[in-house]
Amino acid sequence: MSNFVEYIPILTTFGAIFFAREIFLHYRKSKTTYLMWWTIGVIAFGLGTLSESINVLFGWSELNTKFWYIVGALLGGFPLAQGSVYLLMNRKFAHATTILVVSTIVIASVFVALSPIALPTGFEGKLTGRVFEWQWVRLFSIPINIYAMIFLVGGAIYSALKYYALSDHQARFKGNVYIAIGALLPGIGGTFTRMGHVEVLYVTELIGLFLIYVGYKIIKTNNQQNKVDSTQS
Repeated sequence: MSNFVEYIPILTTFGAIFFAREIFLHYRKSKTTYLMWWTIGVIAFGLGTLSESINVLFGWSELNTKFWYIVGALLGGFPLAQGSVYLLMNRKFAHATTILVVSTIVIASVFVALSPIALPTGFEGKLTGRVFEWQWVRLFSIPINIYAMIFLVGGAIYSALKYYALSDHQARFKGNVYIAIGALLPGIGGTFTRMGHVEVLYVTELIGLFLIYVGYKIIKTNNQQNKVDSTQS
């Protein structure tokens, strides 16, 4: 069973490619900022599972591990959270937090790329941040992931307060809830990864991507229906 689980990222990667193509085509038509960030988020999601697939198929490497950590632990759920920020909140706040968090990610990525590697005793070739000799670089992921969690969960709560009572906006509420849960699941899997159970991450990533897609489709379908209704009226 564990061998099967190790190959799940391959399936997730193909799912992310399909999803990224669909959402990018949607973004090209609407040119909305939140869709741009969600597109980046799905691409980052797919790049993370691609690096996991490479590790399973071709074995461990320093370059792939650092790439995995940057797109997974550092970038992680931030683009999806930022999409929700642009969808639901003040644009000045969204612009300011974009500059702040992106700058932090860039700086952290440079340190990860430069960090020497020190393989721990009993290392089994699994993807983990424990191989970094500069263990302090892992601290950068904490505020970034807290930010993502706050605004993914906060975005869902905000949607609940703003849209739940409005029958014509409940789709936006439901869609954001699905996206929030889907984006948070890999973070839960990442916690298990820190304890040495990276297979949990593979499962939560697949489920998470599916929930994000469901949330996106709910919002997209609702927006299309609203356009049709406004045209007919």
